Amino acid sequence: MVQTLTVLGLESSCDDTAAAVVRQSDDTAAEVLSSVVYGQTELHSAFGGVVPEIAARAHAEKLDICVMQALEAAGLGLADMDAIAVTAGPGLIGGVMSGVMCAKGISAATGLPLIGVNHLAGHALTPRLTDGIAFPYLMLLVSGGHCQYLIAHGPEQFTRLGGTIDDAPGEAFDKTARLLGLPQPGGPSVEVEARTGDPKRFRFPRPLLDRPGCDLSFSGLKTALMRMRDQIVAEKGGLTRQDRADLCAGFQQAIVDTLAEKTRRAIDLYLLEGPAEAVVSVAGGVAANTAIRTALESICAEKGARFTAPPLALCTDNAAMIAYAGIERFRTGARDDLTLTARPRWPLDQTSPAMLGSGKKGAKA
Repeated sequence: MVQTLTVLGLESSCDDTAAAVVRQSDDTAAEVLSSVVYGQTELHSAFGGVVPEIAARAHAEKLDICVMQALEAAGLGLADMDAIAVTAGPGLIGGVMSGVMCAKGISAATGLPLIGVNHLAGHALTPRLTDGIAFPYLMLLVSGGHCQYLIAHGPEQFTRLGGTIDDAPGEAFDKTARLLGLPQPGGPSVEVEARTGDPKRFRFPRPLLDRPGCDLSFSGLKTALMRMRDQIVAEKGGLTRQDRADLCAGFQQAIVDTLAEKTRRAIDLYLLEGPAEAVVSVAGGVAANTAIRTALESICAEKGARFTAPPLALCTDNAAMIAYAGIERFRTGARDDLTLTARPRWPLDQTSPAMLGSGKKGAKA
């Protein structure tokens, strides 16, 4: 018997408050019936980055509005839902708690099953939502807070091949934008500047390419850019527009080259599993970067693998991916109850050792 599931999803792990409704029959592709996202860029713009306390308050104010708008856009009510899925981690703990408490309230009031979703799983399962990709596939999750290579074997089965030991690429883009006086979020700002820059003028390091494996590091790259900026300022008394564009181009090219080589290595490891069809996908906010996408497509063509990337609206944080991940968990029989807790850290691969190098914050997921 065909089972059709309609799930309300909530996302509040960082600075996007989102709600969405996704429907799927077990013999058809999933359909996003609605997706509502409230960004917080203006709230944090004066601080050069996301302020956790401000983000948490904004989530608390907007979540119920998002839910109502998502249901209205889908033309459905809570009575039409089969479950409610919510990001339960990892993320900024205040924001994650806001979403979990909202979802618990809806579940308690309606009796709807509650499904806690790993935010990273939402990104990692997006290729199945958008393209119906079969397991196993290789996923590069690259965002403001995370960067890792994963082989997706199932809705809750992931093998990490490598990841960043310090800053994520999106974090490095944001810091670079601040160093150069560009607006946040840093990724789009740096990409726009880089279009008119010379990527060969400044040679930045390609971290960890001299070591085997798929681990990455971006903290030193940001430091190298800061030193080059300071050197130019000391010599010329300031930065010209072209200097800034060239710095952005060189920085972006270093990230592109690093991800390209590490992706080549990750594909080789993935192919050892003998997938029926080799598929490589990229997701996360940094996946919206055109230069990175182009480089990854070239590597996949070189390796004979199919390349997929979600639409830009599903690269950044959204609740459609959380609703879909909830559907995947629901079909496995997974359910949570009102004891569901918010988790600041929640690695997808539960067997690999934690990534180290994050200082006082502890081990990376």
